[in-house]
Amino acid sequence: MSRIPSFEMRLRVLNAVHDAPGESIRARIIHAADKTFVDTRTGQAHRFTWRTISTWLYRHKKHGVTTLENKTRSDKDGYRKVQVSQLAEAINETLPTLSRNKCGILPKSVLYRVLLQRGLFVRAQLAPTTFYRMLRQHQLLDSEIRQKQRLSFSMQFANELWQADTLHGPTIHQANGQWKKTFLIAFIDDASRVVVHAEFFYRDDTQNMVQAFRSALYKRGKPARLYFDNGANYSAREVAQACLRLDILLSHAPVRDGAAKGKIERFFRGFRDRFLTLHPQFASLEELNRLTHAWVEGEYNAKFHSGIQMAPLDRFNLDRQRIAFLTDDAFTAEVFYLEEDRKVSKTNVFSIHSQRFECPVDLREKTIQVRHDRQRRDAYVVYFGDQRMGQAWPLDVVANARLRMQEGGHD
Repeated sequence: MSRIPSFEMRLRVLNAVHDAPGESIRARIIHAADKTFVDTRTGQAHRFTWRTISTWLYRHKKHGVTTLENKTRSDKDGYRKVQVSQLAEAINETLPTLSRNKCGILPKSVLYRVLLQRGLFVRAQLAPTTFYRMLRQHQLLDSEIRQKQRLSFSMQFANELWQADTLHGPTIHQANGQWKKTFLIAFIDDASRVVVHAEFFYRDDTQNMVQAFRSALYKRGKPARLYFDNGANYSAREVAQACLRLDILLSHAPVRDGAAKGKIERFFRGFRDRFLTLHPQFASLEELNRLTHAWVEGEYNAKFHSGIQMAPLDRFNLDRQRIAFLTDDAFTAEVFYLEEDRKVSKTNVFSIHSQRFECPVDLREKTIQVRHDRQRRDAYVVYFGDQRMGQAWPLDVVANARLRMQEGGHD
């Protein structure tokens, strides 16, 4: 027998609130909460808390009587935190690394535990019961069915989507006796699995993130979409502005969602196991980057990849005609500059970083956009209405006064 109150029962409760004594709605709700209501169809007695009655009353007043009906959840039999294609992708990459028991069986509990240990999912995201149900309903241990499911998790063409993240790298001994930690910023193409660019830095900051992003774009062309981590560097204003200028859709992975950026995470695991473990130490950051570049291009991008059944570089080159490359010039470099709005004075001067500059053209009393490199405070480019006006020059009051005197002398 159902314990869920019927639609008619809920209406009776609301009527009881309406007829209950009390000077306030809260008092009338509490009075109704003390009453027992009997379902005339089933004879079952019900008592409801004042919180439940308050919820029904709020829904009735805001959305009408239909919100009191018992409705099936819109996402019933679906999965809100993990997509089937994501799980299929993770299982496909994990199974080849596991061994079966003496009976030739791989326990599902072992597979689940390994997925959590490798950071592909967290328990709050993928509970054991959800995991077993998805395996059973979608037959994800069947290789053919799993392959069909995971196809929807990969892009169709190269440069449709890049994933990026940061890996904490080895420490390097410095000349002053100290040890400095390194950070690897890497980009991977979703469809081809090509590592677009990977570079180590001593600092995990916005400046280095922009430098790595710029190198990736020059090397492999412009992606249609970026899928980044939630770190401050990946959410920096320079990155967002560059994506807007290049017409790149920028999105960020949910917090603690390893499967959402699973391809870059799996690359990092392989990089640790197959490269870092073979090099116990590095003499310098330059050596680390030189060896990393050689391994990425020679051992990873150019070698057979089980996930796509071919070498990542070969898969990337299949779509080479679709790829839009950037030109390496001063104008493209400005794409990665910071941009700030400034108001131009009546004398065609604006201020930025405690300095005064003259506009390259007459923009008096206009609001302009000033672009500049984060690390430089001596070069500013003026934009107005999305058009490049030219480079601003420092205000020289003495030179301007002389110029006016000369112009006055010729009159």
